[in-house]
Amino acid sequence: MAGGHALLTAPDPRTAWGWIAVCLLFPLAGPVLYMLFGINRVRTRGRQLGFLHLRGGAVGIDNESDIRNRDKVPAILQANLSLVRTSDVITQLPLLGGHHVEMLRDGESAYPRMIEAIDRASHSVAMATYLFDTDRAGRDFIEALIRAHRRGVEVRVLIDGVGEWYSFPRAGWLLRRGGVPVARFHPPRLLPPALYLNLRNHRKLLLVDGCVAFTGGMNIGGRHLAQDPGNRHPVSDLHFELRGPAITQLARAFAQDWQFSAHEAWMPDVWQADAAVPGTTIARVITDGPNEDMDHLSLVMQAAIASARHDIYIMTPYFLPPRELEAALHGAALRGVRVHLILPERGNLRFVHYAVRHVLASMLRRGFLVWYQPAPFAHSKLFVVDGSYALVGSANLDARSLRLNFELGVELFDAQLAGEFVDYCKTVMTRSRMATVEELERRPFPKRLRDAACWLFSPYL
Repeated sequence: MAGGHALLTAPDPRTAWGWIAVCLLFPLAGPVLYMLFGINRVRTRGRQLGFLHLRGGAVGIDNESDIRNRDKVPAILQANLSLVRTSDVITQLPLLGGHHVEMLRDGESAYPRMIEAIDRASHSVAMATYLFDTDRAGRDFIEALIRAHRRGVEVRVLIDGVGEWYSFPRAGWLLRRGGVPVARFHPPRLLPPALYLNLRNHRKLLLVDGCVAFTGGMNIGGRHLAQDPGNRHPVSDLHFELRGPAITQLARAFAQDWQFSAHEAWMPDVWQADAAVPGTTIARVITDGPNEDMDHLSLVMQAAIASARHDIYIMTPYFLPPRELEAALHGAALRGVRVHLILPERGNLRFVHYAVRHVLASMLRRGFLVWYQPAPFAHSKLFVVDGSYALVGSANLDARSLRLNFELGVELFDAQLAGEFVDYCKTVMTRSRMATVEELERRPFPKRLRDAACWLFSPYL
């Protein structure tokens, strides 16, 4: 029965064959694994999420706010016209000018800025995170959120229903005890049965008073204090502070997730049209998830790769891209684009690390330049093309992020900012080790077999 269900509902033949084989080879465990990991319950729930209508109406191309409807089209957009048009069709959101974006390295830089913003809030605070630890760093956020709530600020906190179990006591319980409204995104439950582990909200957002936003790859917890000598498992990461009108697009993304999870139509403050223009970066938000937003980030990245003429810099903790994205990168390398791939020397998930090793040899032969950055484990995510376009946010370059999770990205058009990101990548590369085809080919046969076996499960890792 499970194999028949996979045959009828799987999105492609490879997935169907894989699950049918698992069910036949493991008659008892196979159907259970399929029930937990293979059934796409996302479609119905995803559509429910996508059809929510919040005050303010649907978001589409706004001819008044789009930067291309002021004076003349900026040169940086004219130089990336095909990419811009692709994003127009995919996102149906305007491109907005007048942003200031700052890259924040590790919790030591990001957390004080985020807590200071919460402490200065006077109207609204909206936070969404996948992991919310209750160690000292996490409790600093909990205390700041409770303080904001007690002085009359509207506070809403959204925590993923699986991610909240990574720490005890749970952050949601501590926040509720302080009076803060908290919702869990898609929590697993026994009755009625909902034990699937996919469909996670991996987005990270902090929105304060409609004037400042923080987004990127950083969860909340002491693990991101990478310089702390007492941190036994440090994680290096990047987060981004953003000021400008794209905060409105971020606010609507949060509001949709909040309504789906809390059944409350609430929206954080949005950027005011008469606010001072803080910078020159052009930005747009891209939401991605296993609903009507499926493949948004992957398609935009494919368009960016197709438009590349000189260099692509990719920094990611997990690199198991869908075949279409991998093919686009191979095509770029074959036409002479320098593809720089920066990975952790040691991953925090061994089976993912093994699977990545299996795919790297063919990429190196095609001309990819691959670096392994040393400890601590790097959870950072950057995607930069030709020193003029960047994509930042929560998504990793693997099937889990790009097909199974709800993710969020912000595309940025700004040569100066993209240049800063490239300089950061180059700095990391100077202290990293370059991978070679020879070292991968010298792996003993048992290790090559292990790596290939892990790669077989890459669509589900």
